[in-house]
Amino acid sequence: MAPSSNRRAGHAGRLSAAPSRWAAIDAARRQAVPRTAFVIGGTVVGSVAVVHLGALRRWPRWLSVSDAAVELRVEASARSDVLTQVNARLRDDGLIVAWRDEIYPVVTRLGEPPLALIERAAARFWGTLTFGAHCNGYVADANGRPTHLWIARRSPHKPTDPGKLDNVVGGGVPHGQTPAEALVREGFEEAGLDAATMRLARRGSVIALRCDIAEGFMNEDLHTFDLALSPGLTPVNQDGEVSELHCLPICEAVERAATGEMTVDAALVTLDFALRQRLLPLASHERLAAQMAALLGRA
Repeated sequence: MAPSSNRRAGHAGRLSAAPSRWAAIDAARRQAVPRTAFVIGGTVVGSVAVVHLGALRRWPRWLSVSDAAVELRVEASARSDVLTQVNARLRDDGLIVAWRDEIYPVVTRLGEPPLALIERAAARFWGTLTFGAHCNGYVADANGRPTHLWIARRSPHKPTDPGKLDNVVGGGVPHGQTPAEALVREGFEEAGLDAATMRLARRGSVIALRCDIAEGFMNEDLHTFDLALSPGLTPVNQDGEVSELHCLPICEAVERAATGEMTVDAALVTLDFALRQRLLPLASHERLAAQMAALLGRA
């Protein structure tokens, strides 16, 4: 991909062969760091790396720390304030990184009342459940079959995965928004697509990522969407978090996703799209669909 400018590239067509290995499938379940349960109000809401238990023993008034669990023991009304104070110290210590100034709910499933509210970056330290919304922006032929995918390159200044390839629209779901609402917001910020266009996106799968990452532990349900874009439309980034946007043939987009040029979540969203649209050769489809099945949650 060129260092700048939008472009369309290559010839469309179904993949004649699919990559034999997808690093993102393995990465989505890689758990090598020992962790222990994080409990609020008697409910396991996440997990903490065992290596960080010592740092949490500084707050015995608020946190009960043992090898079996870390439990927040304060009144429900004080939970968010206490975690804000703890997280600020952990940030100063370098244990919480990539601070976003965005508020996330602490929940065990989508839509339930939060047990507490925390900074987005802190969710990776505590291993709490988060939600993402990503969109496959595609161009189709006269028969409606996808031929190209719009792919973004993340800004080199992003706090996570700088410079990697990504879906044309994608982001986290903050407190107070649904995945569909977050997608509409991200659609304008990342691609200049208006709300009316983004609301045409069709729901796809939910991909469950449970894996170690550089920032801690990713415990995320990633909601996927598909959006058909007209051949004459060119997305334009608005928030500076994308350095390039390219319209790639399906075969090239899939190849780049498989070989690790994309973020793990974007690569899986791309693969899920190719599987649902049956764009891969039959043998590859069956093998990869079986591998992806373990990552799929409820749509």
